[in-house]
Amino acid sequence: MPASKSILFTRSIDEPLVQKAAKKGLQIDSITFITTEPSTSSDVAEQVQAYAQQSIVAVFTSVHAVEAVITQFPKKPDWKIFCIGGMTRELVFSFFNESQIIGTAKNASALSEKIIGNHHVREVVFFCGDQRLDDLPNTLRASEIVVNELIVYNTIQTPQVIEKDYTGIAFFSPSAVHSFFSLNTIRTDVTLFSIGKTTTATIQTYCANRIITSEWPGREQMVELLIRELGEDEEA
Repeated sequence: MPASKSILFTRSIDEPLVQKAAKKGLQIDSITFITTEPSTSSDVAEQVQAYAQQSIVAVFTSVHAVEAVITQFPKKPDWKIFCIGGMTRELVFSFFNESQIIGTAKNASALSEKIIGNHHVREVVFFCGDQRLDDLPNTLRASEIVVNELIVYNTIQTPQVIEKDYTGIAFFSPSAVHSFFSLNTIRTDVTLFSIGKTTTATIQTYCANRIITSEWPGREQMVELLIRELGEDEEA
């Protein structure tokens, strides 16, 4: 068994992925730096229920948005859906019929191009959080697609002081980056891992460390990237 390197995951991770990394000499600690809460606004709930009665094109770029929406439905609404990959896609597929999902992509930028490429789509409902990024709605609007945004969850920073030295740190959102660096600094030799270009750009405002960017949003893809970059052979 190779000597372990300590990795900080700034969001939760399933135990099988922790064990997979451990076999390659990576000890993953999971400490969350943000939390999300579904909107409790009665106006939002009424809008979700109203959309449930319509045949809309829905867009999801977050698993939290999917969770906040589907918990309000006794049955599947008659929607067509675009969503990003990873856990967001998995949750969409677990609730809606496969025929309702008309487009998926690895990130929001690629998803916006798929929506634009579908010439039948001229209006969408974007279910999102209060910290959502501008890329997707701005790109769609620039192509004259009407975007109705509905904030269905809120993101709350939960910063914590980290005492342990880590070989690598994995970030999954700009909000988590802001939360982490609000109380912490890091050595210059720590390798940082990031989901998406926007999260990478946010990290770069705090430090000049090496950053390895994954275009895919899932935890499993991040663990694969960590193993590829920092893992050791079992027989080493």
